[in-house]
Amino acid sequence: MCHAVKQLFCGMGVNPTVYELDEDPRGSDIERALIRLIGATSYSPPVPVVFIGGKLVGAMDRVMASHINGSLVPLLKEAGALWL
Repeated sequence: MCHAVKQLFCGMGVNPTVYELDEDPRGSDIERALIRLIGATSYSPPVPVVFIGGKLVGAMDRVMASHINGSLVPLLKEAGALWL
Protein backbone atom coordinates (compact mmCIF):
# COMPACT_ATOMS: atom_id res chain seq x y z
CA MET A 1 0.00 0.00 0.00
CA CYS A 2 2.83 2.40 0.79
CA HIS A 3 4.29 1.80 -2.65
CA ALA A 4 0.94 2.67 -4.28
CA VAL A 5 0.69 5.98 -2.43
CA LYS A 6 4.30 6.86 -3.28
CA GLN A 7 3.64 6.04 -6.93
CA LEU A 8 0.49 8.18 -6.93
CA PHE A 9 2.36 11.21 -5.62
CA CYS A 10 5.43 10.72 -7.79
CA GLY A 11 3.19 10.26 -10.83
CA MET A 12 1.62 13.63 -10.06
CA GLY A 13 5.03 15.28 -9.84
CA VAL A 14 5.06 15.46 -6.05
CA ASN A 15 8.23 14.52 -4.20
CA PRO A 16 6.92 13.16 -0.88
CA THR A 17 8.90 12.90 2.31
CA VAL A 18 8.60 9.28 3.39
CA TYR A 19 9.26 7.86 6.85
CA GLU A 20 9.84 4.10 6.69
CA LEU A 21 8.64 2.90 10.09
CA ASP A 22 10.19 -0.53 9.65
CA GLU A 23 13.59 1.15 9.31
CA ASP A 24 13.15 3.63 12.16
CA PRO A 25 14.16 2.54 15.68
CA ARG A 26 11.06 4.37 16.97
CA GLY A 27 8.85 2.90 14.24
CA SER A 28 6.62 0.82 16.51
CA ASP A 29 6.04 3.81 18.82
CA ILE A 30 5.16 5.99 15.83
CA GLU A 31 2.80 3.33 14.48
CA ARG A 32 0.98 3.10 17.84
CA ALA A 33 0.59 6.89 17.86
CA LEU A 34 -0.81 6.79 14.32
CA ILE A 35 -3.26 4.06 15.31
CA ARG A 36 -4.57 6.30 18.10
CA LEU A 37 -4.60 9.35 15.84
CA ILE A 38 -6.72 7.86 13.08
CA GLY A 39 -8.71 5.45 15.23
CA ALA A 40 -7.45 2.30 13.54
CA THR A 41 -7.16 -1.06 15.22
CA SER A 42 -4.00 -3.08 15.58
CA TYR A 43 -5.61 -5.58 13.18
CA SER A 44 -5.79 -2.94 10.44
CA PRO A 45 -2.46 -1.12 10.57
CA PRO A 46 -2.74 2.55 9.63
CA VAL A 47 0.22 2.75 7.30
CA PRO A 48 0.52 4.52 5.04
CA VAL A 49 -0.78 7.60 6.79
CA VAL A 50 -0.50 10.77 4.77
CA PHE A 51 -0.03 14.31 6.00
CA ILE A 52 -0.08 17.16 3.49
CA GLY A 53 1.18 20.51 4.65
CA GLY A 54 1.14 19.25 8.23
CA LYS A 55 -2.56 18.33 7.97
CA LEU A 56 -3.70 14.75 8.42
CA VAL A 57 -5.32 13.38 5.26
CA GLY A 58 -5.56 9.82 6.56
CA ALA A 59 -4.78 6.31 5.47
CA MET A 60 -4.68 5.06 1.90
CA ASP A 61 -8.47 4.86 1.55
CA ARG A 62 -8.81 8.57 2.37
CA VAL A 63 -5.97 9.53 0.03
CA MET A 64 -7.45 7.59 -2.86
CA ALA A 65 -10.95 8.95 -2.17
CA SER A 66 -9.50 12.48 -2.17
CA HIS A 67 -7.76 11.77 -5.45
CA ILE A 68 -10.93 10.41 -7.04
CA ASN A 69 -13.20 13.23 -5.83
CA GLY A 70 -10.72 15.90 -6.92
CA SER A 71 -9.82 17.32 -3.51
CA LEU A 72 -6.25 15.96 -3.42
CA VAL A 73 -4.74 18.35 -6.01
CA PRO A 74 -5.98 21.50 -4.21
CA LEU A 75 -4.48 20.19 -0.93
CA LEU A 76 -1.15 19.60 -2.63
CA LYS A 77 -1.21 23.04 -4.28
CA GLU A 78 -2.09 24.75 -0.99
CA ALA A 79 0.84 23.00 0.70
CA GLY A 80 3.20 24.06 -2.09
CA ALA A 81 3.88 20.46 -3.08
CA LEU A 82 2.35 20.76 -6.55
CA TRP A 83 2.97 23.65 -8.91
CA LEU A 84 0.47 22.97 -11.70
